Amino acid sequence: MGKKTVIKASPDLRQAAQRKREKIEFVRENLIIPSSLREHAKGRKYFIRTYGCQANVLDSQTIEGILIEIGFAPVDDPFDADVVILNTCAIRENAEDKVFGEIGSLKALKNKNPNSIIAVCGCMTQEPHIVKILKETYRQVDIIFGTHNINRLPTLINESLEKNQRLIEVYSKEGEVIENLPCHREDKYKAFVNIMYGCDKFCTYCIVPYTRGKQRSRKKEDIMKECEELVKQGYQEITLVGQNVNAYAKDLDDGSTFADLLDSVAKLGVPRLRFTTSHPWDFTEEMFKAIANNKNIMPAIHLPLQSGSSDILKKMGRRYSSEEYCALVDRLREIVPNVAITTDIIVGFPNESDEDFEKTLDVVKYVHYDFAFTFIYSPRIGTPASRIEDLTPMSVKKERFKRLVDTLAIDFKAKSDAYIGKTVSVLVDGLSKKDSNILSGYTDTNKLVNFTGNPDHIGKIVNVKIIDATTYYLKGEEVDG
Repeated sequence: MGKKTVIKASPDLRQAAQRKREKIEFVRENLIIPSSLREHAKGRKYFIRTYGCQANVLDSQTIEGILIEIGFAPVDDPFDADVVILNTCAIRENAEDKVFGEIGSLKALKNKNPNSIIAVCGCMTQEPHIVKILKETYRQVDIIFGTHNINRLPTLINESLEKNQRLIEVYSKEGEVIENLPCHREDKYKAFVNIMYGCDKFCTYCIVPYTRGKQRSRKKEDIMKECEELVKQGYQEITLVGQNVNAYAKDLDDGSTFADLLDSVAKLGVPRLRFTTSHPWDFTEEMFKAIANNKNIMPAIHLPLQSGSSDILKKMGRRYSSEEYCALVDRLREIVPNVAITTDIIVGFPNESDEDFEKTLDVVKYVHYDFAFTFIYSPRIGTPASRIEDLTPMSVKKERFKRLVDTLAIDFKAKSDAYIGKTVSVLVDGLSKKDSNILSGYTDTNKLVNFTGNPDHIGKIVNVKIIDATTYYLKGEEVDG
């Protein structure tokens, strides 16, 4: 007889869609770990697979910190693990397909180690239809939890083990802002720091406000304390992370602003400071000036366009027109002349016309992006856009997508070629995955560079002369000085 399934809390998109804001609670209590679980963890191992964006990466670092605090040790192969956690992404359908494929393969782990724990968390588990599939089809999954109750992981693992139960605990109402949770960063040179959770924008195509909740900003003093500690530890780069990072503190009503936070963190002296992801509607001139006035704030801005058609932008709920977007880019480049701009673009939003698409190409040709993440629209169940009858054939969307990619590639190559002969500063990440004789790292403008140099300089910022360029990365050689 299989394990009994106990539903402690299940996701509800209607509840998640409620716009009413509850008062945010800030919790600073230490993690609760049952003594019996600490004893169980001795000699046992864990494996984590992370899908999706930086928010998921940060969640996995917290999950990993919790598992280490319990007493589990890391392992590289899920089939050697006693606890396997898949931290999932719901942004596109193909991401979900990959997760289901991996969960299916983990059935062999249960056959090998019946006492192992398989847990699924992240944005996918915030969707009711996904939880239903996991509950009914993938019986090998022991624990399903969401994005708002990561701090409950020790209790859930312990309860599943002691009671031999499958547990589902997914809150649709956003949780508190919880400080003092452990964090395990494998990278000792570059760190992500969450400054906020969730998003209030509710763009019509986006599942994030439903899976991550409404915006909850961390207190500035907590962010500063974390960043100060990272600087003391010798980190070379900090990236401030949020679903809509430049809306930081709009929910706090304490006078804090993102521009002020940027300036304050920069003054801690970290060599490189970045932030992601930005919403054009929330950018201010003060933010641009903070970047211009602090040489350690990298001149690389991710500014999602999504569409160049004002009509489509209105249907997307983006709160700006294409003209306003281009004016913002002009002002940004006026204040930060050397800025590199990257973007996100969706092709084939429901009933996008040929004229709408041509307007997207017009903006692309106007801005001259350094890089872009491009997608064919993928409907997300529960979002307003998913309920629109779409009359545009997929064949048309694919043709438009190819045209977009080809148009963008012209600028990508031109931007790369402009670096040839120049000497740029590069933070060395490590050895190239394809050639152990080549080092790899990023410029201040976030350009990937593969170069010959001294392996002892991994984790340091070095000068590299660019000798060649491809569409997507630069080639160079390390130089003195």
